[in-house]
Amino acid sequence: MARPYHADVSDVATLERLLDEAEPAMVEIRHDLHAHPELAFAERRTTEVIAARLAELGWTLHPSPTATGAVATLEGATPGRRVMLRADIDALPVEEAVEVPWRSRVPGVMHACGHDVHTAALLGVADVLARARDRLAGSFTLVFQPAEEAIGGARAMVAGGLLEQHPADALLGAHAASVLPLGVVATRVGVLMSRGTLWRIRLEGSGGHGAMATTRGNVVLAASALAPRLGEAVAGLVYDGTDCACSAGVLAAGTKENVVPTRADLAGTLRTFTEDQFDEGRRRLGDLVAAVAEEFAVTAVLDVSDSTPPVVNDPRVTAVVRAAATRLLGSDAVLEAPPVTPSDDVSELLARVPGCYLLVGGAMVDGTSGMHHGPDFALEDATCRVQAGVLAAGAMALGSGE
Repeated sequence: MARPYHADVSDVATLERLLDEAEPAMVEIRHDLHAHPELAFAERRTTEVIAARLAELGWTLHPSPTATGAVATLEGATPGRRVMLRADIDALPVEEAVEVPWRSRVPGVMHACGHDVHTAALLGVADVLARARDRLAGSFTLVFQPAEEAIGGARAMVAGGLLEQHPADALLGAHAASVLPLGVVATRVGVLMSRGTLWRIRLEGSGGHGAMATTRGNVVLAASALAPRLGEAVAGLVYDGTDCACSAGVLAAGTKENVVPTRADLAGTLRTFTEDQFDEGRRRLGDLVAAVAEEFAVTAVLDVSDSTPPVVNDPRVTAVVRAAATRLLGSDAVLEAPPVTPSDDVSELLARVPGCYLLVGGAMVDGTSGMHHGPDFALEDATCRVQAGVLAAGAMALGSGE
């Protein structure tokens, strides 16, 4: 178990010293997880790594509501508020193109969104809080959530009784961002991230010989015409200066070069910020699909299958966390974020527990970060320390009743 510190844990110098001691293990764990990524609801090795580290640090492990993932608690020395901290742990079906010693060893799977950093950083928080335990007020629950990328992990944990078994007064979390400089954090009161909605379109037509193909009944041409027009579903839908988005990530059709197939599939996401925008975007998408189907004489079925709510930050909790982050990083490093179109199913927890979610800058200093979900995505190792520091500082402040 990590040894305790006897200094005032609200002192920045003390927290920096705690982070100094926690950082090497954070980076080592980050590299290990990055090299062994696992997809949604299959994060078995990742779960084992997390559980072993939490036990080593003296946290009390509890049964997870999901088959993968982990939940652990720590009681402070004096009574206070109940603080929950959450990190997501799954990877993506992306082939890594970044050549580093800790490159993914799993073909076609990569931590292309920073969840390795999130997991390592929350384990860093576990290290810091364990060392400071004899001076902490409040109680702390760490949640390592599976399947964020499947828009299902948080919902499954809630359905499994997470919040009944571990009630919380405040929730904290953070997402590393390759588009922000290292050492900077950003957040906002209210809606920070969009509602993410999954959709799928099935097109069916007559098909036929490639040498005699026509427009009529041709699902390849219909899908090709539909994909670039998806933005029409959200044209003009703006929230506080940020445009809504609609795009495809899957387009599948055909099995042979000279055969026009009878079926094509598109799948993608709709990103909106308000209920009215969601309703309008879904209606427009349906109208667009119907128009293209008529143009190419095919049938089309739109299935809007699953959504996660927007990420909404609580004013009081966000004020406490911003103040704690400012003490640690300085006022110039704590920014007001605009609403952003990516989504995160931490929103399922934030809809039930008042909290604050932050974006943590982690851009490679040489400019090679790449975009989230891309094969060249990369973050600086030091992102772990920044993220752990802000979350620990915020948790300590909230636990003490600030």
